[in-house]
Amino acid sequence: MSPTQRLHILTQLNETELETLATAWEIFAHPHQCPPPVAANGAPWLTWLLVGGRGAGKTRAGAEWIRAQALGLAPFASEPTTRIALVGETEHDVREVMIEGISGLLAVHPRRDRPMWSPSRKRLEWANGAVAYAFSAEDPESLRGPQFGCAWSDEMPKWRYAEATFDMLQFGLRLGSQPKQLITTTPRPTALLKRLMIDPSSAVTRAPTQANALNLAPTFLKSVMARYQNTRLGRQEIDGEIIEDRPDALWSRALIESCRVNDTPQLTRIVVAVDPPASSSKRADACGIVAAGISEGGVVFVLADDTVSAATPSAWAAKAIALWRRLEADALVAEVNQGGEMVGAVIKQVDDTVPVTPVRATRGKWMRAEPVATLYEQGRVKHAGCFPALEDEMCDFASGGLSSNRSPDRLDALVWAITALTATARTMPRVREL
Repeated sequence: MSPTQRLHILTQLNETELETLATAWEIFAHPHQCPPPVAANGAPWLTWLLVGGRGAGKTRAGAEWIRAQALGLAPFASEPTTRIALVGETEHDVREVMIEGISGLLAVHPRRDRPMWSPSRKRLEWANGAVAYAFSAEDPESLRGPQFGCAWSDEMPKWRYAEATFDMLQFGLRLGSQPKQLITTTPRPTALLKRLMIDPSSAVTRAPTQANALNLAPTFLKSVMARYQNTRLGRQEIDGEIIEDRPDALWSRALIESCRVNDTPQLTRIVVAVDPPASSSKRADACGIVAAGISEGGVVFVLADDTVSAATPSAWAAKAIALWRRLEADALVAEVNQGGEMVGAVIKQVDDTVPVTPVRATRGKWMRAEPVATLYEQGRVKHAGCFPALEDEMCDFASGGLSSNRSPDRLDALVWAITALTATARTMPRVREL
């Protein structure tokens, strides 16, 4: 139809009819947002991976697919699924993106079909009896016991305990004749994602950010494309490509995967390292905040990455101190090249009981990072979970810095934490268990 014909028809519809049309997903969905007919092996798929750039419509597709499963809406479902799992990186992500977000489950339903959301019980309930339960990938054990007929997992490569959470979910997908799961994500070259993408029972749809351009602000596309087009970060976050290792980087994905553990032993010392920015403007570097601990055997365990961007000094200091308290760390290591005594003073203003250990860089970033990379190769550093943004920097850091020319703030904090722990390994005061 021409725009004039479409406008004429729309003006003849009442409010109920307009709402029905607006929620007719099969009319408006892009091809990549529709479930593929079969998997790579020619049989009905068990896992659908929707891999795309930022703003490609992944969340909307996930919410619409779950709506169809819960209500048994053709052509995406033949009958209602009564028990559904919703799994995100954190409880906050599940609620704010998958359920309450602008493209989330509550938004895609017409008012008459909208499920009842009970935040305290972490569940959505439809009038037909279907129930969706919200789970955080920070707690894999919460998936032990419940059973489901389908599941929607969002941004799986960012999950801290990706393998453990995914495994627990698979054991719960046991209702109905053929339980299915949808995974919506921006790609990162994690072992789990790559394994699922080549699984014969998987179906994969892909889309760059531009595929959903009509639903995005033109200024967003213009500014993002101008800044990131043809960069490694842009190819991953805009084009939806899986970007493998940088050949000259100090770390590789395979090396980091070999160092990943789910359990942390008793630690004799824990530090929180801070790499502060030079200013607090929106264009300033992020404040790197990384925590690590060392075992009696001298193995370092990376525990957390709480890096913050565009934060005021008091804000990043509060964030670092909160992590220090949560982990009951022994010291807060702060790089003072940028701010000198100001860095310690800011931390003391927030909490003057925090023991601050100032460190000063006398060598370049590459020279400081190279010995730490050697510790990884020797198996003397482990990652207690998954830290996607930090690991992206590690695998993109070469002698010339990051390919984006940005400051490796997370990596700097990591290097300070590991260096501080290995330098004081012989003077560990006490033993504790996380």
